[in-house]
Amino acid sequence: MHNELLVAFEEYIGVTKALDKGTVSSYLSDLKQFESQLSKPLLSVESEDLLAFLTAFDNKRTLNRKLSAINAFYHFCHTHDFSHNPIKIPMAKIPKNLPKYLSFDEVMSGLSLIDRGTVMGKRDYALILFLYASGCRISEALSARRNDILDGWLKIRYAKGEKERMVPLAPMAIEALEQYLQASDVRSSHLWLNYRGGVLSRISAYKIIKKYLGVSPHVLRHSFASALIIGGADLRVVQELLGHSSLITTQIYTHIEKRALQETVTRYHPLREKP
Repeated sequence: MHNELLVAFEEYIGVTKALDKGTVSSYLSDLKQFESQLSKPLLSVESEDLLAFLTAFDNKRTLNRKLSAINAFYHFCHTHDFSHNPIKIPMAKIPKNLPKYLSFDEVMSGLSLIDRGTVMGKRDYALILFLYASGCRISEALSARRNDILDGWLKIRYAKGEKERMVPLAPMAIEALEQYLQASDVRSSHLWLNYRGGVLSRISAYKIIKKYLGVSPHVLRHSFASALIIGGADLRVVQELLGHSSLITTQIYTHIEKRALQETVTRYHPLREKP
């Protein structure tokens, strides 16, 4: 029964809930870790057992990750009548820090350091612009293929939860991408290649962004969203472009929106200066 239950749960979160493979794997790993510290079946667990397990984790993000897996499992058991004693532990509160992002000038300053006289230089330049123009995750960018770009639009097929979305690309990013592809003598269905002609790895992409901008690729995703919010874009539009399933996730950028509004009032309102 135990193995069948976990298999059913895996199918539920992977197929019905459409969670990505990494999340499914993490959930199952967390459940197995939880089970290994118990002296009873998972369906016999009480809140006290769960609390005893969670006390080992000081980091709030790690704690919440474990809780997400465990809460999802017992919610599944309850809704499918495997258990009549649902366990629900509230998530730990994590301060909503403003995500780090770069301004347009900072991105352009980093791009100016790239030697575009080489194919790899053209690639690095195009990759940074591609990430900044699309707001896609680095995994989505590295999975992109040539036929995913059509008439100035990027089709993101390999997003979280296997959901597709379309994102318009800025002309500057498209031009840089075309120059890189024309200079490359390697023909591949993938866009981003290493010097051997293979698909660029996440580690290599990280090193490229770090070298010229001093940040991780994910900061470019935040920079894309922040630029739109500061420019006046609607939060729901940004949600769709980022591929967030919930507006709650996108709401971290409301801090940026408030800051932009405050700066506008400070700069232009007649009462901005003290009498």
